[in-house]
Amino acid sequence: MNNSLVLVLNSGSSSLKFALMEAETGNTVLSGLGECFGLDEARVSWKLHGEKSEVNLKPGESHHQQAVDLIVGLIQAEKLSDKVVAIGHRVVHGGECFTKATLIDNDVLEQIDALSDLAPLHNPSHVLGIKAAQNAFPGLPQVAVFDTAFHQSMPKKAYTGAIDSELYSKYGIRRYGFHGTSHYYVSREAARQLGKPVEQCSFISVHLGNGASVCAINNGESVDTSMGFTPLAGLMMGTRSGDLDPGIIEFLLKKGWEPEQVFESLNKKSGFLGVSGLTSDARGIVEAMEQGHEGAKLAYELFSYRVAKYIGSYMIPLDHLDAIIFTGGIGENSLPIRREILKNLRLLGFVEDKKGNEDARFGNAGIIAKSEMLNAVAMVIPTNEELVIAQQAAELAK
Repeated sequence: MNNSLVLVLNSGSSSLKFALMEAETGNTVLSGLGECFGLDEARVSWKLHGEKSEVNLKPGESHHQQAVDLIVGLIQAEKLSDKVVAIGHRVVHGGECFTKATLIDNDVLEQIDALSDLAPLHNPSHVLGIKAAQNAFPGLPQVAVFDTAFHQSMPKKAYTGAIDSELYSKYGIRRYGFHGTSHYYVSREAARQLGKPVEQCSFISVHLGNGASVCAINNGESVDTSMGFTPLAGLMMGTRSGDLDPGIIEFLLKKGWEPEQVFESLNKKSGFLGVSGLTSDARGIVEAMEQGHEGAKLAYELFSYRVAKYIGSYMIPLDHLDAIIFTGGIGENSLPIRREILKNLRLLGFVEDKKGNEDARFGNAGIIAKSEMLNAVAMVIPTNEELVIAQQAAELAK
């Protein structure tokens, strides 16, 4: 299996992100993005040998299939076909069916499709990507790696809603959690950096990006997480509201709002964008705040405060705390937001290491604060979900 390659696919409704990786080292040979699928401007761009290229896709044909066929052509042109051992697919929702990476056969594909009710924006697109890859690579193992799988270790008291039990038994309404592959990766990497077996480590993993979630990890296992039945729950995000009083939905419906309007607002017009009135991008929020924009300042403070509140509450399910882990686009790169979150954690004894925090900008790993009271640290660890998918796919391909 030395230098074996895995093609990692993340298929969306109008996009396809891909990476051809060495499963053992994580070295990326080829990476790219297909976007605007279904539109006249559909295209695929990629990076190979340090050079960027782009091509437009043909109208009237499946853009997912065209994109995968193009990837096949690139792999063949580089004479790498014999080194590709598996195709790894990121799948958002595995429900209660899937607790680990799984080889895809017809039954598994049907189950992923059947879970589309729980992830209508994601799972149907994953099915399209999987079918396109099966057509293009008929002899290779196809492996599904689920965002929800890592959280299937949560106890009932963490995933059960305080609602009529029939809503769970009939419709599967419960906390599922997402970003599981990211939380899994950074917790293993944190344990490695701290020199402890992950089974003896407890972390609070804080994945902050346009989507954001917190995960309590006790002895290496997820025991609670902020996203819920859908990715709308939990933290304030780029355009999502996060937690709110469900009575607000009833109030708006009585005011004449259509259900689609309500959830369009909560999913796409809230969060950073809604509070600031400016942008969903954290960099734009910080820049505007520094220029004196009150809406941006409120969005910055609200986001940091809510993250800190979740971190504090997730001390409860842990036996002890080894580290708070910051990851994701914001967690890895936004020094001001990390600094504000740490200020809100002063009661837990965390004191910022200013040099460490500044050095951890731009995706560098490192310790950014310490709490002598808890004998714990705060760390920045760049996530690598693609590597997890590649490694788990290669392992199943054996």
